[in-house]
Amino acid sequence: MYKVGITGGIGSGKTTVCKVFEVLGIPVFYADTEAKEIMIKDAELIEGIKSTFGKESYLENGKLNNKHIASIVFNSEAELAKLNALVHPAVFRAFDTWEEQFSTNVPYTLKEAALLFESGSYKMCDTNILVTAPADIKINRVMQRDNVTAAQVKARMDKQMSDGEKAKMANHFIINDETHSIIEQVLALHKQFLEVAANSQI
Repeated sequence: MYKVGITGGIGSGKTTVCKVFEVLGIPVFYADTEAKEIMIKDAELIEGIKSTFGKESYLENGKLNNKHIASIVFNSEAELAKLNALVHPAVFRAFDTWEEQFSTNVPYTLKEAALLFESGSYKMCDTNILVTAPADIKINRVMQRDNVTAAQVKARMDKQMSDGEKAKMANHFIINDETHSIIEQVLALHKQFLEVAANSQI
């Protein structure tokens, strides 16, 4: 199965791009959404989080105690790294399980992840897409979406790997600056991926 990774900084519009691929019949694995699910379903991960951050990491109803976890990892890169070291392998396992259902009936799959490069999961994909947009556009999008200030968005952006750093590891680029057509860019990549996937099966 040909695997395509896709990522982009906050406000880049990578989810919108993924929806276009879905319209074309390509399954998309949303790693960040899946991570939230497996943190309350994956027994191995749950045990790891409890042993690392305490039993109070989970509420009595089995849900994640977000306030407790956030209070530990929010201002500590070391603690955040511990959490990621637990969550990322579990997401990798979930992706492998998810992908098995499409092994014969789709040409390729898409893995969407905010930390595609940071987590190292881009290495498990055959090729990777970076969705980019100018900083001012990204800030405005997130302000409208999350009802936050420009300063709050910039603070979140500063904690992420820059587009310049990500570009060094990306193979393809989609420019989402509201002037370039997303659909045309996706169609061009889709055609390319279909050809590569077909050749890899010969």
